[in-house]
Amino acid sequence: MAADDGRSDEREPLLKNRRRAQFQKLREIQRSHNMRLLVSVLIALTFLIMGTIGYMVNSVFGAMFSNGNESLSEGLLYPRESETREVKKLDGMWNFVRSDSNNPSQGLREKWFSDDLSRFKPTIQMPVPSSYNDVTEDASLRDHVGTVWYDRKFFVPKSWGSQDQRVFVRFGSVHYDTIVWINGIQVAKHEIGHLPFEADISTELKYGAENRITVLCDNVLLQVTVPQGKVQNQPVDGGVELVQTYTFDFFNYAGIHRSVMLYTVPRVFIRDVVVNTDLVGDEGHIYYSVKSNLNGSYHDLQATVKIIDKNGTVVATDSTAGADLKGVVLVKNVKPWWPYLMHEEPGYLYNMEVTLEGKSNEASKPLGEIHDVYRLKVGVRTLEWTNTSLLINGRPIYFRGFGRHEDSDIRGKGLDYALLTKDFNLLKWVGANAYRTSHYPYSEESMQFADEHGIMIIDECPSVDTENYSQILLEKQKSSIEQLIHRDRNHPSVIMWSIANEPRTALFAADAYFEAVAKYTRQLDPTRPVTAAIAVGVNDDRAAKHLDIISFNRYNGWYSNAGKLNMITNRVIEEAQSWNAKHNKPVLMSEYGADTMEGLHMLPAYIWSEDYQSQVFSRHFRAFDSLRKQNFFIGEFVWNFADFKTAQTYTRVGGNKKGIFTRNRQPKAAAYLLRQRYHALAEELDKSTLPDDLFLYTAENKQSDQTSKFEL
Repeated sequence: MAADDGRSDEREPLLKNRRRAQFQKLREIQRSHNMRLLVSVLIALTFLIMGTIGYMVNSVFGAMFSNGNESLSEGLLYPRESETREVKKLDGMWNFVRSDSNNPSQGLREKWFSDDLSRFKPTIQMPVPSSYNDVTEDASLRDHVGTVWYDRKFFVPKSWGSQDQRVFVRFGSVHYDTIVWINGIQVAKHEIGHLPFEADISTELKYGAENRITVLCDNVLLQVTVPQGKVQNQPVDGGVELVQTYTFDFFNYAGIHRSVMLYTVPRVFIRDVVVNTDLVGDEGHIYYSVKSNLNGSYHDLQATVKIIDKNGTVVATDSTAGADLKGVVLVKNVKPWWPYLMHEEPGYLYNMEVTLEGKSNEASKPLGEIHDVYRLKVGVRTLEWTNTSLLINGRPIYFRGFGRHEDSDIRGKGLDYALLTKDFNLLKWVGANAYRTSHYPYSEESMQFADEHGIMIIDECPSVDTENYSQILLEKQKSSIEQLIHRDRNHPSVIMWSIANEPRTALFAADAYFEAVAKYTRQLDPTRPVTAAIAVGVNDDRAAKHLDIISFNRYNGWYSNAGKLNMITNRVIEEAQSWNAKHNKPVLMSEYGADTMEGLHMLPAYIWSEDYQSQVFSRHFRAFDSLRKQNFFIGEFVWNFADFKTAQTYTRVGGNKKGIFTRNRQPKAAAYLLRQRYHALAEELDKSTLPDDLFLYTAENKQSDQTSKFEL
């Protein structure tokens, strides 16, 4: 015993040293995130005080949200090869290092960007694009909170070093906060995932030699990020751990989610192209604005625009010169862009070729040097809305849609062309004509798919479950919307902007906050309506009055009155009527559904079974058909297209199971039921033809001597 006591005395200093080291790590975490957390606390205190004043004088409270500090995006055209441009992808295997969550700024202090990551810490291989969370078997990487690092080597051709060229690096998305270095020199910093950013790296590159790109990615979400979250230091076995929490119901995947590209442009190049369209009889009007990198300071430029049909025939041209390169191309016998199943040729796109030239001073040579050529696809359509309807090309739209997620096994939110192709095949198989990019901007490639397939998009910014409204948060949300509109404004498939999902709109501050957000969105793009998916009850909500179209989420038979199939239809009808009666605007249901374990069947229908999900859908269908007759209800969006991963909780078995398809895209029973409804609606409203395999043969109808097909 005496010997044991002696050893205990010896261990005491060691234990004290370990505790001291643990507390030192804790202090490091606090220093690393101190400023953001301090801002959150100050904001909360400010709103607690000012909220009281605001209840008495709404105009005073509203004045807290100031305007005029917004910055505008520049450039960011999707990289495309042309006669004057080259594109090189950096997708593939990158080197990867996870920072210690208790020491997230170590890499910055030790300048890991100054050399190969492997010289500072052991690296692993990580595919790009992908989320890093599910690629390994390491739970600590899956649940990591804080910074991670990527790097890789690449060569740049010697020919790219010409003084007549510039080179950009462009990221489709890195979640959430990012810093990029080229050869140890910082070239870019970007906050807010799901949106692209780029940097001119012409002077940082080594031409005809090897280069290194290094990326720092931080996934921490706070009350002043979009979306919001909270971090806490919590004791764990053997120390302390930084724990991320958030209220939204999807997994906070992180990493380099979309392609990384290098692209070249000439010394004088097309910086931006903006397109708007109109229809006048059978003539299409394509209004365009072309910006060069000279920002209008150089007047000896001319832009020539050609419109080319799917057969490769030039069907219209226009030219404009001077500092302000704007014009309109008139397309005779135009083929409009139509949503899926509304026309025999939906999603018709023209190629738009933009050539930037220098004006010539020689009479015999009307044009000078060709500076740049850029091509994009355009769809010609009109978009209007009233207090009862939304119309495309003069015809009212009824949405047959989904809420979705960018989510799949192993890849997380990583871009995957095979998955994109499968998803759009399934959307068309089921007869859908729309989806909402819940709850963040989806990849640019998916937007291109939507254009091609005629799938309408409600384009949503990454504001989800918004609360603790503040000026800092408002500025960041405005920035996310501005970047989204800048990226997606030329897509004919985008027919609505969604400025939030399930924000806490019963809070008093929500009124002035969303008034500012909606106003700013319309300022950026007055050609599309503004909506938000509202989950607060109609009598408590303060934001819907600022929207053009009311979207509401409600889970009757699931979160409300679970298992009660007889408490669905009337409640849906009454709530939709209440929204319309209060605001006199079109209404759609943006979420409804029920979790379902694939393969579970119970008769009579019981919660979580495939049978119950089908019954929940059927009760909603009755409500929707009643509402359609009242001339203000314009659409139905199932939640969800496919099962998806969430944070770990005892209410989720492997994630959210509300999909009509499993996570690996196999149909549940409700998929067949929904397919029958969506195609039946398309036949009724859009005069489409029913698929031959929509119903299975069951029996011959003896009375009419004809074959009958009955619903499954």
